[in-house]
Amino acid sequence: MTITARALNRSTLARQLLLGRERLGVAEAVRRVVALQAQQPGSPYVALWNRVEGFDPERLDEALEQYELIRTTLMRLTLHIVHAEDYRAFREAMETTLRGSRLRDPRYRAAGFTAEDADALLPGLLEYAGTARSGAELRSRIEEVRGGPVEAVVWRMIRQYAPLWHAPTGPPWSFGTAQSFVTAGARPVLTDPEAPAAGLAVLVRRYLEGFGPASVRDMAQFALVSQGAAREAVRLLGDALEQREGPGGTVLYDVPGAPLPDEDVPAPPRLMAMWDSVLLAYADRSRVLPPAYRKHVIRVNGDTLPTLLVDGYVAGVWRPVDGGVEASAFEPLPARVWDGLAAEAEALGALLADRDPRVYGRYDHWWVKGLPAVETRLLPAR
Repeated sequence: MTITARALNRSTLARQLLLGRERLGVAEAVRRVVALQAQQPGSPYVALWNRVEGFDPERLDEALEQYELIRTTLMRLTLHIVHAEDYRAFREAMETTLRGSRLRDPRYRAAGFTAEDADALLPGLLEYAGTARSGAELRSRIEEVRGGPVEAVVWRMIRQYAPLWHAPTGPPWSFGTAQSFVTAGARPVLTDPEAPAAGLAVLVRRYLEGFGPASVRDMAQFALVSQGAAREAVRLLGDALEQREGPGGTVLYDVPGAPLPDEDVPAPPRLMAMWDSVLLAYADRSRVLPPAYRKHVIRVNGDTLPTLLVDGYVAGVWRPVDGGVEASAFEPLPARVWDGLAAEAEALGALLADRDPRVYGRYDHWWVKGLPAVETRLLPAR
C-alpha cells in the first residue's frame, strides 16, 4: 500500500491528537502521544492544551507530583515527560546512546572521570536519592565520595546518564531552575547486554503508535540511535509490524490498525508549543515543517520556536506578549484562518494567565534578530 506525503501528515496529526482535541486524562494523553519534549517547563502544558479537550493544568501538576508521569533525560538526550509505565523500556532503549554520549564525553574525561567511575558511584548515589535531593546535594555527595571538588560538567553528565527522575519543585510549571531529583521508581537494568535491544523494540513500537508510519531513519532520529539499531528493532518486532511504501519509494513501517485518515481530512489551526515533538520526531521533518521554514523555526542552537500550525503544516511562529499572542505568518493566510488562530489565542491566554503569561519571554531575542513574516498580528488573549 502506497501512502502520500499529505496522508502521512494527517496520520501524524491523528495520532498526536491534533485533528481534534479529545477528552482524555493527562496520563492517557501522554501515553497516546508517546512523549512530550520538556526542556522548557511550560511546553508540556501548552502541548497538552493543544490536544486535550477541557485540559486542566492542575491534573498535569498532580500526575507529575505522584510520579504517574515523569520528567527525565531520554530520547535525543533531551528532557521528556513520559508515562511511568513506559520509562523502564525507554531508558533501556537509550542506554547505549546515553552511556556513550555522557560517560565518554571528552569534557567528562578531561575532568578526570571515566565510565567506570560513574558505575562505582551510581549505587550509593541512587540510594541517597531514594528521597528527593537537590542538584547541589547530589553533587556534594559525589564530592564526598571522591574526596574533593568535582567540576560541574561531571555532575551534569552523571545526572543525565543515571536513572533519575526530576522531582517537581513547584509552580508555575512544576519544574523550575532549582532542580531536584529522585531515583527512578521503575529501575532499568543497565548491566544486561540484551536490555537495550529489547527496550528499543518496545520504544519503536510505541513510536509507530504515536508517529507512524515511519522509516528506519525516522525511528533512529526520534531516539538518536544508530540506523542499525533501529533496523534490528524492526527485525525483532517482525510480523507485529506492517510495511508500506511512502513518497519516493521510502519503506515505511507501522502497527496494524493504527489511524490512517484520508489526506483531505480538515486540520484545525493550532498554536504549537516550543519544541513540540511533531517538529522533531522524523528524519524527514517536511511531514509537518516545510523545508523553506525549517531554519526560521529550528534555530542554530536547537531552540525550536512555538509555531502556527495551519492545515497541518507550520506556517509561522508565535510568542506571548503583553495583551495576547503575537502571531507572525510566513505566508499569506486567509481571514478564516486568522479567525481560527484568534480563537486559539483567546483560549490559550486563559491557560497562561494563571501560570505565566510570558511563558516564552526569554526567547524574544529570536524575534529581535528578525523573522521572514509576511504579516504579524496581535491576537488578544482572554
